[in-house]
Amino acid sequence: MNKIPASSRGENLANLQNGSKSEVLPVDKVDNPLASTGTLHLPQTFTGGLMIAALGVVFGDIGTSPLYAMKAVFTTNNGMISVSEHSVYGILSVITWSVMIVVSLKYLSFVMRADNEGEGGILALTALIRHHSSGRLSKAVTIIGIMGAALFFGDSMITPAMSVMSAVEGLDLVYPQARSIVVPISIVILLALFSIQRFGTGKVGRLFGPVMLAWFVLLAILGIPYIVQYPSVLQALLPTYALSFAIDNPFFAFAALGACVLVITGAEALYADMGHFGRKPISMAWALVVLPALVLNYFGQGALLLHDQAALESPFFYLVPDVLRIPVVIIATLATVIASQAVISGAYSVTAQALNLGFLPRMRVLHTSKEASGQIYIPAMNLTLLVGVMVLILLFQSSDNLAHAYGLAVTATEILTTTLFLICARVLWKWPLYKIVPLGIVVVGLELLYFSATLPKIPTGGWLPIMIATVFIAIMADWVWGQRRVRQIRQELGISMSALVAKLRTEDIRRVHGQAIYLHQNRGMVPLSLKENIRFNQSVHEQVLLLRVNVLNVPHVRHAERISVKRIGAEQDGVFDVTIDIGFNDNPNIPHNLRLCSKDADLGFVFDEKHARYFVSLLGYRRADPSSLWHKIITKLFVILSRNASSRVETFGLPRHHTVVIGGVIHL
Repeated sequence: MNKIPASSRGENLANLQNGSKSEVLPVDKVDNPLASTGTLHLPQTFTGGLMIAALGVVFGDIGTSPLYAMKAVFTTNNGMISVSEHSVYGILSVITWSVMIVVSLKYLSFVMRADNEGEGGILALTALIRHHSSGRLSKAVTIIGIMGAALFFGDSMITPAMSVMSAVEGLDLVYPQARSIVVPISIVILLALFSIQRFGTGKVGRLFGPVMLAWFVLLAILGIPYIVQYPSVLQALLPTYALSFAIDNPFFAFAALGACVLVITGAEALYADMGHFGRKPISMAWALVVLPALVLNYFGQGALLLHDQAALESPFFYLVPDVLRIPVVIIATLATVIASQAVISGAYSVTAQALNLGFLPRMRVLHTSKEASGQIYIPAMNLTLLVGVMVLILLFQSSDNLAHAYGLAVTATEILTTTLFLICARVLWKWPLYKIVPLGIVVVGLELLYFSATLPKIPTGGWLPIMIATVFIAIMADWVWGQRRVRQIRQELGISMSALVAKLRTEDIRRVHGQAIYLHQNRGMVPLSLKENIRFNQSVHEQVLLLRVNVLNVPHVRHAERISVKRIGAEQDGVFDVTIDIGFNDNPNIPHNLRLCSKDADLGFVFDEKHARYFVSLLGYRRADPSSLWHKIITKLFVILSRNASSRVETFGLPRHHTVVIGGVIHL
């Protein structure tokens, strides 16, 4: 029976007939795929509740920028930009059109349409283009994707540290003596934040969503009275004020961009978090709630500054009546803590995509929703982010010290994302140049200006995201190199399945009672564990199953449809190729799934759980001599990464007393 193409499984899954899938393959026709089959995306149903949840997860970072963005602009470089009608209107116009171009135009109108089976983020875009390209273009796209992912991981560490400390430091307005306990309180809050991640972004979003909805309503309410009192400030909605400010004061305008970048931090998280909630809830939340609230608050702050320059000390909190300041500080503290959630959940999505692309060692990925495939939790990445954030807090001690590191990673990632999108539009969608060039000039031009404005911050803190990104780039590049090298060596040293079957027929290899199940990735070659077993024992079991587990992007696969059995060679050879297709919410336990296809009379296949033995390859790596210092370093790093990858025995629930781990050594 033919396999159903991955692209059509969603519409055909419910119509499949009962019974296991089976097919007889001649020995010389066994294929040799290195990657799993495509995944299936089931579209999510849009609800108001999903939009509220998206507010709590996706928009926390960009939604808390009004707390510090306007102050940062007018205090940059020791207050080199004076408060005047010309400068305030110019800055408000820059903020408005930066948000409109980067978020509304770039991400929501264009980039978020380039989803990969419902998933967003720079690596999802990378995978999409790689699937339709080859050669130099594929390599270039891979390099861009790795760099973008590494920069996003850097932002995922800086943002929680920055936002939480700025939240706690806000208590100084009410309790000045709280400054001495900022670091301990920040650490406690972050420990609590990371500890609840295991409950899933859906539940976290339902917890944070109402708080963020109240926050955005508060932003709008605080800004409206000053706009009503000074309506002339609305003239800054025109882009001409931004252009006039830049032309009249090019040096000041360039310096201001280094602070204005704070208004678009968190924009990349919209795309990375798309798999958690879907494009429609995110778009609706932005258009109906987030954008109006941000614009109203920024313009309210601008109107306030024009008529009370003393408010420059803290423009946001000067919008608040004295009697309400304590409640607003509390809500603002909660909102800035929630801001960390956008990049944390985005980091999970990017990590999962890196795993699927083979950029990172195997990790345990837990799906926390029965409906939304993108809602995941990765314990190893959660711990990595937590440790990184704690180190940053202890190292920098305050949000002011971290401020110079904020923005460079964001703008660099956004430039790389835009580059990939333009490649996607040209290569995949076949857009003509007259569409691509204007979009590239507007978006890339603005993002290059922002990126250039953050470069002067490198000596005073901008080095931090570069350092973090460099570490992740080294890890991903080394893992890609190591995996490619291992496949190459195994291909050179291995034997094909056709050669093995011929060997079983012609050589004196004893067949012992029972069933041997070998986990493998390369269906065209003999697994190392099988090859070594034959070499050591000169025997093989009566039935040999070459098995792989393929996780589809659907919640469940019906029990009767999970198993594909293909006979390799003749019936007397007793060799079968078995694929287990499961949904992301299904049990990956191999014995459990094999029971679903305990017998196939046509092929002579019987799953003998009592006598089945499982064989797993465990490779050790050594340097090939002679080797250079550089080769020693990258080999050592790959060995460390390999040793810390998750165990397949635990991942697939193999019974330890029936499982044999056979080692081998490869000289890299």
